[in-house]
Amino acid sequence: MTNTPSTGYSDTDKHADVKMLHGMGYAQELERRMSRFSNFAISFSIICILSGGINSLAQGISGVGGASIGIGWPLGCFISGVFAVAMGQISSAYPTAGGLYHWGSILGNRGAGWLTAWLNLIGLVTVLGAINVGTWTFFLGVFGPILGLTGSYGEQLTFMIIITAIQALINHLGIKLTSILTDFSGYLIFFGSIALGLAFFAFAPTHDFSRLWTFSNYSGDAGGGVWPQTSSVGFLFLLGLLLPIYTITGYDASAHTSEETKKAAMSVPKAMVGSVIWSGVFGLFFLAGIVVAIPDMGKAAAQGWNVFFWTSDQVLPAGLKFILYVMVFVAQFLCGLATVTSVSRMMFAFARDGGLPGSKALKRVSPRYRTPVAATWAGSILAIHFTAYTPLYTTIVSVTVIFLFLSFTVPITFGLIHYRRKWSTMGPWDIGGWYPVFAILSVVSMILIFVIGIQPPNDNALWITLGFLALTVVVWFGIERRRFRGPPIGDEIARRQADIRAAETAVGETSGR
Repeated sequence: MTNTPSTGYSDTDKHADVKMLHGMGYAQELERRMSRFSNFAISFSIICILSGGINSLAQGISGVGGASIGIGWPLGCFISGVFAVAMGQISSAYPTAGGLYHWGSILGNRGAGWLTAWLNLIGLVTVLGAINVGTWTFFLGVFGPILGLTGSYGEQLTFMIIITAIQALINHLGIKLTSILTDFSGYLIFFGSIALGLAFFAFAPTHDFSRLWTFSNYSGDAGGGVWPQTSSVGFLFLLGLLLPIYTITGYDASAHTSEETKKAAMSVPKAMVGSVIWSGVFGLFFLAGIVVAIPDMGKAAAQGWNVFFWTSDQVLPAGLKFILYVMVFVAQFLCGLATVTSVSRMMFAFARDGGLPGSKALKRVSPRYRTPVAATWAGSILAIHFTAYTPLYTTIVSVTVIFLFLSFTVPITFGLIHYRRKWSTMGPWDIGGWYPVFAILSVVSMILIFVIGIQPPNDNALWITLGFLALTVVVWFGIERRRFRGPPIGDEIARRQADIRAAETAVGETSGR
């Protein structure tokens, strides 16, 4: 077969993708429509530097000032990139919608896979909550005065319900519509970050680039109370790494949409690593523009969480500022949209192997829309409930970072243990002997992330993490160790072939076999 001119994706390519999926014991129920760019765009959209980079800016500026961007941002992006490279190596070998869950199971055992799934699920649910709470905060800052909003708990919860429901509905209606919007989001973030950076550079009262490597101490009241008072600038700098580390996450979405991506074994790892690199570059550009444009660093830091709006009010013309605000708000909404996609695919894949309560419903794919409808709405509802219980943005961010990176670390660690032994067959995207280096760096980085993620005022993140891990131990040893079988392996894959054909027939999938 030759490639079709419009997509570059031949029947031979599709057959290879489906054959690989069948070889892991799963049916091609989801629709394989996503191009390599679409797969990249969904991770780039969830990372969304126009969301985390703006809404969490105070974690850097109200810590050590401009050095948190000029030095801290590249360092934090490097840490996220280490995980992305290690995960890319694994994703090329095992391109399924289960992503991390399957990696943990295959490289470790069913217990490791189950743990990875629960860690990843809570991380994805909380990151959806964090993104949409951040969107609410931005919406309140821009439109609150116009609409007479006070920022009450009730207003926040109402906003969360409305915006998350819209994102879930779009996902419900099919991957084609979602891909169109996330592709648009990718371009919007590219050009939006450039526009923001150029605007701040153009209207900056001075161009003092030395701020980008100048350390200050804005802890306590000097930084608007974002961080408790401390005399250690080094410790403040480490705390400020939460800004880039939280922002540059969510790239596992590329893995979760593997079964909807063409030539997934190559497209997915390239998308994960590429989304981190480009987010780091464009994020540095527009954040550096903000730092350079700040009229007075001390006054800006004292604004705390309002630092972005205060700086914009000081330097940008009103008309331009409003246009940029609308652009950022749309990007943040689409960031949440892409996150719903990631959550739903992870829940679908875990439920497909019976790993969740209500798995029979959660694994069902709509024949009309070719989407896991129940998983889409269940993940969205869980995110709303989490933010209703934990409305504080910084605590949500810390919990998100801890659980997501823990879920990344488990399969990466088992990959390190079994590299070139139990795990001997690599995918087409292969970094060779560098994998152990990136795996070890990932484990070290996870320790750092956990330490800085539980510091005051986010110390509740420690108790949430410990409480969840304790519950996980009880559920695994009390129930799931006897019940949960994990992904199919060995003879079970062969026994599933009739079920695979039936599942594909039910959703109208007949080509590629």
